[in-house]
Amino acid sequence: MQRKFLTNLSLLLFLNLLVKPFWIFGIDRTVQNLVGSGEYGWYSSLMNFTFLFNILLDFGITNFNNKNIAQNNHLLNKHFSGIVIFKFILAIIYIIVTMAVGFIWGYDSRQMFFLLVLGFNQILISLILYLRSNISGLLHFKTDSLVSVLDRLLMILICSLLLWGGFTNHAFRIEWFVYAQTAAYIITAMVAMLIVMKKAAFKRLQWNPAFFILIIKQSYPFAVLVLLMTFYNRIDSVMLERMLPGEKGDVQAGVYASAYRLLDAINMIAYLFSVILLPMFARLIKDRKPVESLVKLAFTLIFTLAITASVALCIYNHEFMDFLYTKHINDSAAVFRFLILGFIPISTTYIFGTLLTANGNLKWLNIIAFSGMILNISLNYFLIPVMMAVGSAYASLITQFFTAILQIVMVQRLFKFKVNHTYLISLLLFSIGTIVLSILAKYTGIEWKAGFIASCTGSLLIAVLLRLINFKSIRILLRSNERIE
Repeated sequence: MQRKFLTNLSLLLFLNLLVKPFWIFGIDRTVQNLVGSGEYGWYSSLMNFTFLFNILLDFGITNFNNKNIAQNNHLLNKHFSGIVIFKFILAIIYIIVTMAVGFIWGYDSRQMFFLLVLGFNQILISLILYLRSNISGLLHFKTDSLVSVLDRLLMILICSLLLWGGFTNHAFRIEWFVYAQTAAYIITAMVAMLIVMKKAAFKRLQWNPAFFILIIKQSYPFAVLVLLMTFYNRIDSVMLERMLPGEKGDVQAGVYASAYRLLDAINMIAYLFSVILLPMFARLIKDRKPVESLVKLAFTLIFTLAITASVALCIYNHEFMDFLYTKHINDSAAVFRFLILGFIPISTTYIFGTLLTANGNLKWLNIIAFSGMILNISLNYFLIPVMMAVGSAYASLITQFFTAILQIVMVQRLFKFKVNHTYLISLLLFSIGTIVLSILAKYTGIEWKAGFIASCTGSLLIAVLLRLINFKSIRILLRSNERIE
């Protein structure tokens, strides 16, 4: 199972690192620079607003289905048609509620129109994620890897034509950016649907209210978890736009989005760990096999990456913001240096939170997530009027560490992993060494790009010296005879 994890993680990382960085830094960043932080912040706030009601759109079905199909492959044929109809019903409810709350919230006619289109995009994203959960639940990670980058590939193609293809003499508009996403999601959903229909031996859709009730009962803990985590991960820019007066709210939301973009890019790697780990953990737990070695392998890899990247990016915060953007550099850098440190606890939750999900400990995960939501909203409420976007960054960082620590404690209580003091000391030494090395690289006077590369390279060498990364063990593991897809 460890070999399957490493092999498929490598493929997934390769494809995503090939495509998504260009989307984030080549397309998304260019769009913000062209339309301005105010306009982009306005769009970003609306986009995050559509995330807040995803509980109505998915109701935890995707996470439930991923775990369920991984443990019971034969249920794909039985459940697929019923869940597709159920998601269609949920989509109608989601759009009605989102538009109604937007109207009550005080959005104007332009915002309401954008809300409708962005809400439709969320429906398509939810459908794609559900379809992918079937593919990964069957442990067909190679197919899932290809589908995972298809939407971004299509968006890159469409937006590149609009930005640099000479098809129009008009200034780029944020509307075009949204419509490009819609087109890409529609095509990707159609491709994913065809793949799953083939694997599910699909014949026809079935209306079965009793089945809908059964799915609700089984998936509602996942739904609550998604709702709570969405609130404390997405509420920041919405509160910035609403709490700060006039154009200041849009601009600060744009500044926050600028700083968040790099975190979002690197967070993609941590998320891919969870995509592969959830069905693997679920299968191991069902077969009553130990998970400790896989947890240690995954955590070591992601912790090494998180410390290396977060510390170096934090040290070079201003240089990166100046490299990426043309306006609000100092403000974005001030926000970014706190936001990027949040990658350390975020990456940790992708390991331990995924393990708790696979083990069915949704009650404890929901308690932790609810506590995180209350903490995040409270901190934002008090910090935004005083510190604006920097206050939201503080709130996010504190909340992420709070929830990550609670998840680690809960995993240790439930699984009772053997405490390896030598391993923990190695992690501590690695963290200290990385911080010292990054500071030295910054203030030796060398060009910042060379200093950043030297810092990251040196950190990885420290990890190798401390045997956190053992290439020999990884090579032996990859050459083992365990069958993979």
